[in-house]
Amino acid sequence: MLRDITIGQFFPGNSVIHRLDPRFKIILTILFIVMLFSGSTFLCLGVGAVFTVMIILLTRIPVKMYVKSIKPLFIFLVITSLLNLFLVSTGDVLWKWKFLKITDEGVHLSIFMVVRIVLLIAGTSVLTYTTSPITLTDAVERLLSPLKKLKLPVHELAMMMSIALRFIPTLIEETDKIMAAQKARGAEIDSGSLMTRARNLISILVPLFISAFRRADELATAMECRCYNGGKGRTRLRQLKTAPRDYIALAVTLIFLAAAIIVGRL
Repeated sequence: MLRDITIGQFFPGNSVIHRLDPRFKIILTILFIVMLFSGSTFLCLGVGAVFTVMIILLTRIPVKMYVKSIKPLFIFLVITSLLNLFLVSTGDVLWKWKFLKITDEGVHLSIFMVVRIVLLIAGTSVLTYTTSPITLTDAVERLLSPLKKLKLPVHELAMMMSIALRFIPTLIEETDKIMAAQKARGAEIDSGSLMTRARNLISILVPLFISAFRRADELATAMECRCYNGGKGRTRLRQLKTAPRDYIALAVTLIFLAAAIIVGRL
């Protein structure tokens, strides 16, 4: 299961999505989220689904990688579906047993929420899949640069976000190795009662925290050895430049957003 988590991973490529300005990609991601939440009808989600499929195909990244990004959240999707299915009491009753009942509106809302979450995860994954952590840091810093006038440490904030995103796959891999090592020593992690499994997690969490703090200390030492002192006077190897394709992508996204808002009001 841990190997299926692809949050924070970057897949190098030369697709049109990879070549977009990362600042525009962040803005497009925000517009995409607004698109999904602009209405409460399946027509609105249909527009978002078309946009999501189009973007995924343009990235030229295997679809199975997007499926992997959704797979770890399967339990969360099931719980969300069941909550909406049984807690919605309005509408025509389709099934009833004692205090439990399922209505047509409950079924509608359950399916709607699951589809929205799936599209949200798949669409937002495009940002990290097609943008390297360093480039993403520069883009976030440039977008937040107006806040420097308020004396906010914009560069440091962007760097922390990038490092946190970058180390998610590393910590997942480390967790997988620790679990394999503990199982080889006879630890029963996947068996027993719920309380037993919770107690056995201590044998994973303790070495994981130690490893995380060790990596953080090594990273801090490496940054100090390279005379890192924040964003003051810092230069960049690659300068962010806009191109016509960035404005075309923005225009297409705005068209889809307008379409989602219109059909959402029907």
